Amino acid sequence: MARGAADRMSAAQRLADLIAEHSEREGPLLPLLHAIQHHFGCIDREAEAEVAKALNLSRAEVHGVVSFYHDFTESPDPRPCIELCRAEACQARGVEALVAAAESAADSRVRLKTVYCLGLCSVGPNARLGDALYARLDRDALVALVEAAR
Repeated sequence: MARGAADRMSAAQRLADLIAEHSEREGPLLPLLHAIQHHFGCIDREAEAEVAKALNLSRAEVHGVVSFYHDFTESPDPRPCIELCRAEACQARGVEALVAAAESAADSRVRLKTVYCLGLCSVGPNARLGDALYARLDRDALVALVEAAR
């Protein structure tokens, strides 16, 4: 039981530290939410309330931003996530023909997330896993990426 209390205390302290790091910035909300998402894997209701209090915003304002942007989640998902670009340039380069094979390889162990532009339009289809970008993907390369992520 003491371990759980210590973990909650350290999480609360880390959240307070993140808020302190960002609260004096101009326009701190989005950078702060990204930092919280990155550190905790989600932005839960408790974090929303603390952010609202610190930035003098309503909880509704903070929740509106969290629920609007697809980069933010309310609960953690432990699966690796591959972001697959399905914007027009990647569509023109055949990404739609790769989706079924990627979904089959991912099964329930890898989360495939559709995004619209990773900024690699001239070398599509492309995807991102963590901070790594993968370009000129064909079916075999995308399936290999998904299988490596599992």
